[in-house]
Amino acid sequence: MPNKKENKKDKNTMSSFLKDAIVVILAALVLAFVLRTFVVDSRIVPTASMYPTVEVNDRILVNRFIYRFTDIERGDIIVFKAEAETGQKEDLLKRVIALPGETVKIVNQAVYIDGEPLEEPYLVDYPGYDFAEVTVPEGKLFVLGDNRNNSNDSHHWSYPFIDITDVKGKAFLVYWPFEHFKLLK
Repeated sequence: MPNKKENKKDKNTMSSFLKDAIVVILAALVLAFVLRTFVVDSRIVPTASMYPTVEVNDRILVNRFIYRFTDIERGDIIVFKAEAETGQKEDLLKRVIALPGETVKIVNQAVYIDGEPLEEPYLVDYPGYDFAEVTVPEGKLFVLGDNRNNSNDSHHWSYPFIDITDVKGKAFLVYWPFEHFKLLK
């Protein structure tokens, strides 16, 4: 039969364990919140607008802090807050096509940046539409989905630009389903 000293030791051990467990759980929750808010976000892709690069229901990781240290580049796949005119309430995932100060047009199934055709090996199909030349204003971007003929993107919107401040991050990894696992370039 255990004596009082052993019972007290068991209670102290249990109390210490519970305190440690609570501290570890709280630290994990705070760390997860900080990481998700400022570092990496996870998203589920709801549409085929970025097919074949990203497929419907793929789960992707988004680097939320990269653009604090580097500039957005043509070809980056970004997540951004949708403007009211897009008809979307959820954030959108698109590829950056033209940067501030550049001209962009789409004719004869090709995208032209400053008069030069853009090489786009990631497309499944070329655009089946034309888009008159526009100059991207300062602080704005022109974005298109990789599934050019099935994407709600800059070529559809009456004001075809997004604000750089609406960019939430750069998609960098498809992690689920596992057979789609890949780094996004």
